[in-house]
This record gives sequence, C-alpha cells and structure tokens, in this order.
Amino acid sequence: MNHTTEADETILRGVLDGWKAAVDRHQPDRVAAFFTEDAIFQGLHPYSVGRPGIAAYYDGQPLGMTAEYRVLETRRPADGLVLGYLGVDFSFTDRPTIAVHLGVLLRRTEQGWAIAHYQVSPSTD
Repeated sequence: MNHTTEADETILRGVLDGWKAAVDRHQPDRVAAFFTEDAIFQGLHPYSVGRPGIAAYYDGQPLGMTAEYRVLETRRPADGLVLGYLGVDFSFTDRPTIAVHLGVLLRRTEQGWAIAHYQVSPSTD
C-alpha cells in the first residue's frame, strides 16, 4: 500500500531538487544548506552531525558526480515532519553508477523545510 501524498511529495521535491542541483554542480556548502544545523547525516562513510560534516562529505565526492532520485514512499509522522524513502542513482564520469536507498526526515523550520536526518543504504535491487 502506498501512503505517498501529492502534498508530501511536493515538499520533498522542493528540498531534494535543490539538493540534487547542488550535488550535480559540486557545491558542497550549498548542499549542506538544505540540511538543518543539527542534521544527522549518514552517507556511505561514517556519519556526522551538522552542516560542516555534510559539506566535507560532499566536498570529498568526485567532480562530475550527479544524482537522480525517485520518491518511493512518504509519511507524516507528526506535524512539521515529512519522512521520505527514495531510490537514488549516483552517477560518475569514471566508474559505474551506485544505486542506493535513501531515507530522509524533513523538518519545517522558520526558514522552510530542511533535511534533519539523511541515511543511505546500498540498494540490493
């Protein structure tokens, strides 16, 4: 059963389209700006908390890396929160694409929606 709503998907895309554009342009500080100040971030390397660790993670990614995402599911665990489960393909200029599953928790802040939790796991599909 799919619990995704159009409103929740619109909120997710509003944040993730900007995240994707910054990833595709290799703009680590801009990527980090889509996260809350205290965001928990788990990429494919050890986790970090806060924007500086997120910016450092993306700064370490190769030039030419791009991201294509698909929204698979959304949930509203509470007011001001949107949970998203996505499929993401990270493509590179010099190696095969990496397919992952991504869970994000967006929180509404005074500045708008931002990613408060980000966790990647390798896709087994």
